[in-house]
Amino acid sequence: MNTKSRKWILVAALLLIAAAAGIAWWRLRPAPLPPGFAVGNGRIEATQIDIATKLPGRIKEVMVSEGDFVEAGQVVARMDTQVLEAELRQAQAQVNQARNAVETAKAVVAQRESELTFAQNTLKRSEDLVEKGFISPQKLDADRTAMLTAKAGLVAARSQVVQAQSAIEAAQATAQRIDADLDDSVLKAPRAGRVQYRLSEPGEVLPAGGKIVSMLDLSDVYMTVFLPETTAGRLAIGAPARIVLDLAPQYVIPAKVSFVAAEAQFTPKTVETATERQKLVFRVKAQIDPVLLRKYRTRVKAGLPGVAYVQVNPSAQWPPNLEIKLPPE
Repeated sequence: MNTKSRKWILVAALLLIAAAAGIAWWRLRPAPLPPGFAVGNGRIEATQIDIATKLPGRIKEVMVSEGDFVEAGQVVARMDTQVLEAELRQAQAQVNQARNAVETAKAVVAQRESELTFAQNTLKRSEDLVEKGFISPQKLDADRTAMLTAKAGLVAARSQVVQAQSAIEAAQATAQRIDADLDDSVLKAPRAGRVQYRLSEPGEVLPAGGKIVSMLDLSDVYMTVFLPETTAGRLAIGAPARIVLDLAPQYVIPAKVSFVAAEAQFTPKTVETATERQKLVFRVKAQIDPVLLRKYRTRVKAGLPGVAYVQVNPSAQWPPNLEIKLPPE
């Protein structure tokens, strides 16, 4: 067989392959979208939560690994709290000391009240005796001065009681603050989700706000698409939507429109061609039902590309190829 014949055979084979591919595409091509619907491409996204320290300190232990599922309130890490525990003991001792000071100040008040009563009685007797001429006016002045001194001493003693009580409140507030810092040193997951990154390890010293774990909130998963203003203007919050992932085109995931941007923007470069980027579009979120997400949480992965279909006209009927089809549990 000569070279020319071989070339013709190769060309014929390539033509047959192209024809077969064309027939396969024609049979498997998606059905055209009926009126009343809009479509856009995007990626699965989930709310990311960074669990960080409130206070600077050393990490004592991290109790989760990347990929672990955590529940709301589950402890994910602990900080070293030796210094805080010592400060708490000091604050508690200050509370006891202030309470003792209050009792001492109250005893002084009782003493000053007794002294004032004695001085008042003495002054009264002196006033009677001066009128009768039994004592000199100088003695009356001395007794009056003693009474005024006793009254001032009582006022000062009562002020000491108030100061001691304020010291108790200040020490108790310090103890409560340290208790709150101890609670904040036990880092908990604010929501249920999956650990995405373990950012720090035991023994590391972190500043305030240092990140330890990054997790995904699997109850808040959505796909963001960009629709033209003529479509977004007619789109209602809560409108039904369908999501089809490139990885599993045989499944159709139910969703609903949870957000439509209030302002238009230029189409992102990753969405359309250069000419389409000159047009204004609105950002739209297609939210997946949290109940469904909990059911399939082991399969939820952020970043997967796909397509979202939204129902613009409430009376439009979903085509058969977009009927809900979920994978087995």
